[in-house]
Amino acid sequence: MVAGAEGFFNAELVGGLAWLGEVLEPHFPRLEQQYRLRLRRAGSYDAKQIKALSAITVGAAARMIRENAPPEALLEQINYSGRRLAKLNLSPRQALEALKIYDAVLEPALRKAPPADPRFAAARERYSFCVALGLNNAFHLVQRAEADAYYQLFQAELEAKNLDELLLQFLNNLTSVCQAQAGRLLLFRDGGGTCWAKAATGECGGDWQPPHVPRRQLEQLSRTRYIRQGERAESLILDKAMARLHRSFWSVPLFARGSLAGVIQLGFSTERSWLPRELHLLNGAVQQCLQAAEKARLVQDLGAREEQIRQLSEHMWQVEEEERRRISRELHDEAGQSLLFIRLQLEMLERTLPDEARGRLAEIRDVTERTIVEIRRIIAALSPSVLEQLGLVPALRQLTARFRRMHPVRVRLHMPLKLGRLPREAEIITYRLVQECYNNIAKHSAASTVNIYLRSTDRYLELRVEDDGVGFEVDSALKKRNSFGLSGMRERVTLLGGTLEIQSSKARGTAVKVSLPLTGRRETRAKDASARTRT
Repeated sequence: MVAGAEGFFNAELVGGLAWLGEVLEPHFPRLEQQYRLRLRRAGSYDAKQIKALSAITVGAAARMIRENAPPEALLEQINYSGRRLAKLNLSPRQALEALKIYDAVLEPALRKAPPADPRFAAARERYSFCVALGLNNAFHLVQRAEADAYYQLFQAELEAKNLDELLLQFLNNLTSVCQAQAGRLLLFRDGGGTCWAKAATGECGGDWQPPHVPRRQLEQLSRTRYIRQGERAESLILDKAMARLHRSFWSVPLFARGSLAGVIQLGFSTERSWLPRELHLLNGAVQQCLQAAEKARLVQDLGAREEQIRQLSEHMWQVEEEERRRISRELHDEAGQSLLFIRLQLEMLERTLPDEARGRLAEIRDVTERTIVEIRRIIAALSPSVLEQLGLVPALRQLTARFRRMHPVRVRLHMPLKLGRLPREAEIITYRLVQECYNNIAKHSAASTVNIYLRSTDRYLELRVEDDGVGFEVDSALKKRNSFGLSGMRERVTLLGGTLEIQSSKARGTAVKVSLPLTGRRETRAKDASARTRT
């Protein structure tokens, strides 16, 4: 507005205002008093509005020119008063109507004055146009600033990574919009005086430790307050360091479901009371802040619950693997050794019995032999020792060889010859995934060919299992109750932060694609090697 209005303050305008200031200088105080009295009688204007209007009358402009003020100062006065009137909820149309009242007060004085300077009529009209332009521009600037403030609050809600960052961004935006030098934000827990979240900006903000607020003080904080330094109400400023550094404060409560949920307090280096539009903006902003904080708190709590569930699932998975190892050890050490002893005793007994008894004893020995083989298979399925000792690739080759012996399916392995040791969790989950795929193929697929692809980069381990079986409807299978194969596979992959994709349709086979991150691979290798050495 200043750049556009400078052209209006030419020599003709300045000369006309200088003439008015010269001839009416003794009368300006009386004229301003009459003008203020008429505005008060009109009943539509308060004291702050009257003061701002009095600063931009043609008489006020003439006095400034008379006192040798530059045109830029006059422009700044119009801009400042225009913004103030906008914040006082006085529209440009209402302000211009109020300024016409000054023209009515001025006319009698002009009729008694010496003949007017020829430039005065044009100067008066030009000044009125400049004021109208400035008021409209200031009103729109205030509206834009309010819209920008709400937009910044909305952006803070979208961009903040956590609750503390959200509250700090909200407080920074409010402090900037209200032109405060410091700010404190405190949220109370369950309507009491205990803090559950806070934010601070300005001097000494980083050292602020909110106190517990007693009930009586909570009641006093439940209404919006303008507080000057040194007043009795200064005790309501929760940060005593901020109270010592500033001359005035705004204290605005935050309500949730009818009870006090928090408070925002802003500190100013001057005695600066709020204007109506500023208070309206502040009240709207603090409620938006509270809603965003409650939402962020719920999201944060949900994230904490999800993390607890993830940790519990990971613990259960580890317990399951440990239980597998325990059962396999017991089968090997107890049942396996006992069966080997029985087979040895049967062989020795077979040599001493007559021929007619050897046939039946041989049958018992064969059953025992098959039982030993089955127990060894179960032990290998529960906890394959080759996976612990040699790694993933040898373990998958052994698993595949066992699958080939039991099922007439052609299996092709596409794996690196030397993969190296991977994080223990990744090796176990990959092995279990292939094991589950083999089980599903044997029970449901009726496939004749299976292809397994395994490759590793510095960041990911990728597995793909494809078969040419009958296929199935993936969505229906995932929704089935009491079916934990697919959901268990997905859960285990998710625990490591990986992805699992299943593609299948009837008569077109199935493809299972898995990607597992290998973050911290070197550290995990060292830790796993140390664990294997101890065991």
